[in-house]
Amino acid sequence: MVDVKGNISKIMATLPQNVELLAVTKFHPVEVLREAYDCGLRRFGENRVQELLFKQPQLPSDIKWHFIGHLQSNKVRQIIGRVEMIESVDTVRLLNIIDRESLRAGVVTKVLLQLHVAREETKFGFSVEELMDFFENRGFESLKATHICGLMGMASNRDDMERVSSDFREISRCYNLIRNDGRLRLRGFDILSMGMTNDYKVAIDEGSNHVRIGTALFGEREY
Repeated sequence: MVDVKGNISKIMATLPQNVELLAVTKFHPVEVLREAYDCGLRRFGENRVQELLFKQPQLPSDIKWHFIGHLQSNKVRQIIGRVEMIESVDTVRLLNIIDRESLRAGVVTKVLLQLHVAREETKFGFSVEELMDFFENRGFESLKATHICGLMGMASNRDDMERVSSDFREISRCYNLIRNDGRLRLRGFDILSMGMTNDYKVAIDEGSNHVRIGTALFGEREY
């Protein structure tokens, strides 16, 4: 039996005040999410559209849902207006679809742009060059119903913590370059989402202020 309450307390004790916890709830049953809610957690992250839509009606309405998985363009409409934030915007095309669907629904959708620096080819996201070109060319100015709140990134899947730290450092460097560029006049670009169960402490050391933790809270997933 997983001690969810105890695990939440342990994790929260390790987080600096400026770091926000997103509880990653994918593949965990509604009962476990309800227990986490009763312990005070309000931000939950799902990575599959159908699972999010299944769980959401069964849980309190004040939960702030974040979508953190690869989002297919044909499923965007299903979650617009239902999520607090989409953290995994990995192409300009997807960003524009989110903007169009948000405008159609009459809502403003908060997003993070996903930056790919890890060595695995399987991970999605903007390259550093693509990301910098997007901001240099002021691609955000065409958005009518989408607010870019920051960046999300993952480190390489390695036991080599120096490599992991290097990946996070590069994501943080890009975040700070964009955030501190006065020419862009960005407002509310203040979230750097990095770090999961096995590497969140390293991510925080490299500047993360938003960590995505599942296994350390809820144990192994139930597939």
